[in-house]
Amino acid sequence: MAKRVAIIGGGSSGLCAIKACLQEGLEPVCFERTGDIGGLWRFEECPEEGRASIYRSVIINTSKEMMCFSDFPIPEDFPNYMHNSKIMEYFRMYAHRFDLLRHIRFRTSVCRVAKRPDFATTGQWEVVTESEGKQESAVFDAVLVCTGHHTEAHLPLSTFPGIEKFKGCYLHSRNYKDPRDFTDKRVIVIGIGNSGSDLAVEISQTAKQVFLSTRRGAWILNRVGDQGYPIDIILTTRMNTFLKKLLSASMVSDFAEKQLNARFDHSHYGLKPKHRILDQHPTVNDDLPNRIISGRVRVKPNVQEFTETSAIFEDGTREDIDAVVFATGYSFSFPFLEGCVKVVENQIPLYKFMFPPHLEKPTLAFIGLIQPLGAIMPISELQCRWATRVFKGLNKLPPRHDMEADIEEKREAMAKRYVKSQRHTIQVDYIPYMDELACQVGVKPNLLTLFLTDPKLAMEVAFGPCTPYQYRLRGPGEWAGAREAILTQRQRIIKPLQTRHVEEHPSAPAVPLVFKLVGAVAVLAVIFAYL
Repeated sequence: MAKRVAIIGGGSSGLCAIKACLQEGLEPVCFERTGDIGGLWRFEECPEEGRASIYRSVIINTSKEMMCFSDFPIPEDFPNYMHNSKIMEYFRMYAHRFDLLRHIRFRTSVCRVAKRPDFATTGQWEVVTESEGKQESAVFDAVLVCTGHHTEAHLPLSTFPGIEKFKGCYLHSRNYKDPRDFTDKRVIVIGIGNSGSDLAVEISQTAKQVFLSTRRGAWILNRVGDQGYPIDIILTTRMNTFLKKLLSASMVSDFAEKQLNARFDHSHYGLKPKHRILDQHPTVNDDLPNRIISGRVRVKPNVQEFTETSAIFEDGTREDIDAVVFATGYSFSFPFLEGCVKVVENQIPLYKFMFPPHLEKPTLAFIGLIQPLGAIMPISELQCRWATRVFKGLNKLPPRHDMEADIEEKREAMAKRYVKSQRHTIQVDYIPYMDELACQVGVKPNLLTLFLTDPKLAMEVAFGPCTPYQYRLRGPGEWAGAREAILTQRQRIIKPLQTRHVEEHPSAPAVPLVFKLVGAVAVLAVIFAYL
C-alpha cells in the first residue's frame, strides 16, 4: 500500500511536491486553504488573511529558463521576465500536464499536525483539517510543508516613534495594489529590497513625490544584462561559481561593484551602502535610477520619527507626507505544527533547510523555506525529489549530531557573510545549494563524464547558465528531454524578443578560433583539477 503524504499549500512548491510524490509511487493529498493554485503568484484585490499577496503589476525577477520546473520548459514565446498572470498560466499548464489538480483539496485549512502516539516506530502524523466549517482528522505517513515564507507581514511599528499620531495612512507592502491610490500624494516607501524599490518606482508615476527611505542603502542590479541577456543567465553559471571559489570575497565584490557603478555611480544617487555587494540579498530594479535622476524618487536615510503630518529623518531633514508604505518584509511561523518546530527571530533549525533534526523518524520536511540568490521553483522541486525518497527509505539522513553540526555551520556562515537582517536567516546560493541537494538525490551532473562522452553538452553545462534541466540528465527522475532543453535554451531566450525581423550581417569573430580552443583547454584543465 502506497504511503500517504500530506502536502500543506498549493502554490508552486505544493505543485511540484504532488508531482514528486506521484513519481515515487506515493499517495499525495494537498490541502489548499483557498479556491485555486498559485499561492504568492495569484493576484487578488482582497487576498485571504494569512496568504501571500502581490500587487497587480508584479513581474518576477528571475528569468524563465532559470525558474522553470526541470522537466517542463516554459514555452519559447513566453517573455523572459514574466508578469504574474503569465506565471499563473505556466503553473496551470504544469498542473494540467501532470494531472495534479485531482490531488488537491481546495478551501481546506490545516488546523493541526501532530505526532501519532506510535510516531517513534511509524513516523506517522495526525492531520486535522477544516472545510466548510467541518473538521476532519486523517493519518498520514509523511508531511510536506509548502506554505513558503511570504505569509505574515513584518510591520515593525515600534521602531518608528510617532507613527501612532501620524494622521495620514500607512500600510504594509502586502496590502498595496494600485498606484492610483496615491495620486498627487507625498509618499514615503520604507525599505529598499525588491518590493520597496518596485513600489517606489510604480507609485512615483502618480504621486506628487516619493521618498525612498533606507537604513543601509543597496546595490542595484539590472534585469537586463550584457548583450540584452537576462542577468541571471549571465551570472548563474558553474564557471562563475568556480571563479568565486578561487577569488576572495573582496576581489569578487570589487569587480561586481565596479560593474554596477559603471552603469550609474551609487554614491551620486545616494544608494551606496556601507556593506559590500555579497553581504546582502541583491535588489533588482531597472527603473529606479531613471526615477531618481528625474527627481520623481528621492532617496532618504532611515526615519527617526513621525509627526502628525511629516517625517523627520536621521539626517535631521523633515518632509511633509500623506502616506507611508512599509516594505519591511515578512516573518513566518507554523502554528499548526504544535511545538514540533520553533521559529525564533525568523530562524528555524533545519537540516539542509528542510528536515528537523530532532525527530525520531524523518517524515516531516519543509519545502521552499529558503531565500535563494536565484529562482526558488527549481530549488523547491529538487527538495521535493529528495524528501520523497527519504520518506520511501531510499535515502537516509545522517545521525542527529551530524545534522545539527551542519545546521550550525550554515548559521555561522550566514551570520558572518550577511548584514544582520530579518531576511538573512534562510539565504542560500543557487548553484552550491542545488548541487548539495543533487548529491543527496544522485542527480548532480558529472562534468568529467560529460566532457568525455558529450563535449557539446558539457560546454553548455560548464559555461552556460545552470538551468534546472541539468538536474534531469542522470539518476533518479532522469528526463529524456533534458539534453535537448539545455542545448536549445538560448533559442527560447531570444525567441520572444524577435517580434520584428532584422537583417543580420555576418561579422568576423573577435577572437581567432585557435585562441578560443587554447583558452577552453586551459579552463577545462582547471575544472578537472577542481573536480
